[in-house]
Amino acid sequence: MGTTFFHHALKFRKDTCIGCSHCMNVCPTQAIRINGGKAELTDNRCVDCGKCYMACPVGAIIVEQDDLSRIFEYEKRVALIPNVLLGQFPGEVSFSQICSVLMEIGFTHIFEVEQSTGILHEAIVERMQQEDDIRPMISTFCPAIVRLIQVRFPMFINNLLLLKPPLDIAATYYRKKLLDEGADAEKTGVFYITPCAAQIAAIKSPVGDEESPITGVINMDFIYNRIYTKVKQGFSGSKSCSLPAIQPLNPEDMLWSLTEGESRRMPGRALAIDEVSNVIEFLEKMENEEISNIDYLELRACDQSCAGGILTSGNRFFTVERLRKRAARAASGMLNMLPDEGGKKIADYATYLKENLRVQAVKPRSMDKLDEDMGRALSKMRRVREIMNDLPYVDCGLCGSPTCSSLAEDIVQGLSDISHCIYIQKRMEDEGRISNKDSMEIMKRIWGEDKFKGQILDQNKKTQGYESN
Repeated sequence: MGTTFFHHALKFRKDTCIGCSHCMNVCPTQAIRINGGKAELTDNRCVDCGKCYMACPVGAIIVEQDDLSRIFEYEKRVALIPNVLLGQFPGEVSFSQICSVLMEIGFTHIFEVEQSTGILHEAIVERMQQEDDIRPMISTFCPAIVRLIQVRFPMFINNLLLLKPPLDIAATYYRKKLLDEGADAEKTGVFYITPCAAQIAAIKSPVGDEESPITGVINMDFIYNRIYTKVKQGFSGSKSCSLPAIQPLNPEDMLWSLTEGESRRMPGRALAIDEVSNVIEFLEKMENEEISNIDYLELRACDQSCAGGILTSGNRFFTVERLRKRAARAASGMLNMLPDEGGKKIADYATYLKENLRVQAVKPRSMDKLDEDMGRALSKMRRVREIMNDLPYVDCGLCGSPTCSSLAEDIVQGLSDISHCIYIQKRMEDEGRISNKDSMEIMKRIWGEDKFKGQILDQNKKTQGYESN
């Protein structure tokens, strides 16, 4: 694995956070705690799925992106666009308008990421034939799923398909193409318009590669707003900006980033599971050997896959409908295509890309590891079980940890205390071991003093902008 840390695209703004615990309660990997009335991220547990971002009522969680001005540091400025971007717009907004605005913004080249899926599909089928002892093979398309398996299901690490995802293949191809045409490598920037935070994290700290071929990342909701605002102002692209020439996209490839986009093209028994909670439930059943005889697993962290990415602006179901209709029109020859860019196509680089398709082995990074030393880890595990005997198993979250089991682990790791459990507190008060004042101080340390002064609602109103005059 190329990096020794997890880069996280999700950033917590403590100045805005009101400690409501919404994020903690929805996190599928129990990566969030409440301390001092603020949400805190546990680095080694987070997979950047973005459920916390969607749940936060006050905008205290943001997703980083590179400043758009960065593109002008390069002479050749390539926009890698996923097909999901096109699905954000209503039918009256054409592909040519979208591309025209991107060119007006400052990009010099545009390439659809799904152009690379044909080559990847061939490589996957070959791999499945060569390594028929590895079942199921698990897609590495979704970086949040790769991280989930690293931290939550390390027993399936060897099932991961060690091939680059379409995004990296597309970037590798376009860089090579421009270099062959005489471009300067140092003056070539490749920027991805992302629908999710996990892709940002994967680009900033790639798993299985030393570095990413992507120069920078721009959030899809930001680009969508720029494009749609321009289109609504009457921009057609025909006069203001020249249209790029783009390779035509295969109809099947258009659907790769949607649920069943991979699985329906794979040999054998292939299943598609989307939404991270569904994925976790499915992998738990596999872990318990309740599920078997599967050849290929397409696992996606978002509902409706990339159409449901947290940085998309459109309704995910409308996005899926639009993309399926677009693929159908393309299959019937009724889709208006932009001019073919000519020259060498991605298929002409198939041999080169396949030679550079493999990635290094992915290493497990179990979030359940209590200690690097096996003896101490076993001792801590016994201590966790002992603590659990005293806890109420209600998972109320009032201790600042999402569940009783996570509190027990936090206690063993020296990150919390048994007195943080409200039920234990009341028992200790009843036994005279602590006073009511001591109990109140404990809760203030977890949830912050403002919650005990009646100020949180006022702060929330101000944040939301609806405080009455």
